[in-house]
Amino acid sequence: MNSIIIVEGIHDEDRIRSIYPNAQVITTNGREVKKETIELIQLLSKTNQIIIFTDPDTPGEKIREIISNAVPEAAHAFLRKKDAISRNKKKVGIEHATKDCIIESLSQIYQPHQNEDKIKRVDLYELKLSGFEQSRKLRDKVSSYLNIGRPNAKTFLNRVNLIQIEKKELEQICQKLEQQDL
Repeated sequence: MNSIIIVEGIHDEDRIRSIYPNAQVITTNGREVKKETIELIQLLSKTNQIIIFTDPDTPGEKIREIISNAVPEAAHAFLRKKDAISRNKKKVGIEHATKDCIIESLSQIYQPHQNEDKIKRVDLYELKLSGFEQSRKLRDKVSSYLNIGRPNAKTFLNRVNLIQIEKKELEQICQKLEQQDL
């Protein structure tokens, strides 16, 4: 099966092709993904693996959500925000990432699953990943550790279930990262 990488813009596509010259890439041309683009991705998903690889920012998350809703079986690759910041520190995007960071991100493809979710909302609360003053900070650390973007609590829950992490493992990661603050 062939893979098609979905990115936001032409500069992201150029960056991917500079590393993988034969890559099949589709650009969404920003946050307002056209109906025709979605229909093309849906059609191509019947015979190709779709990999959503958007910028680690709010517009990128919105595009990821749109494509995920249209193609639920699409795989996901994530780039850490710190690895996607421009030299002048004013922009965030795949186009600014190093070759090594892009290769690492695209080597960690997460496939959606059909199994029951391993982590529940109550688990996030019990692990202080949701509902507490410091939840956002801990969630950001765990997200960075797992390389799943920088999501809010609801999206974080979806992402940890996407990668099929067990509650015990998530608990150990939280404890390890909380101890680093001491």
